[in-house]
Amino acid sequence: MKKLFISTVLLLGLSVSAYGQRRPPAPPHPSRTELKNSKAQELQKKYNTEKKLILNHPLATKKMKQDQLKALNIRYQNEKKLLRSAR
Repeated sequence: MKKLFISTVLLLGLSVSAYGQRRPPAPPHPSRTELKNSKAQELQKKYNTEKKLILNHPLATKKMKQDQLKALNIRYQNEKKLLRSAR
């Protein structure tokens, strides 16, 4: 009787341990539109931070800031076109 009780407890403990080590289910993959929207939001956030850095730079002259903003706008437009064409 004692051996049966010990083996039952041991078996129950091992099954609980094995059940606890199971991996959780994988999260669902995002759809194409969700992926595209998240990439667009990341791009917009990156653009805004770079623009803020350019405008708040203490040593840059007004002309330098204008040139950098033009280059930033061109780069941003090109990246947006790439994102739209990747549909």
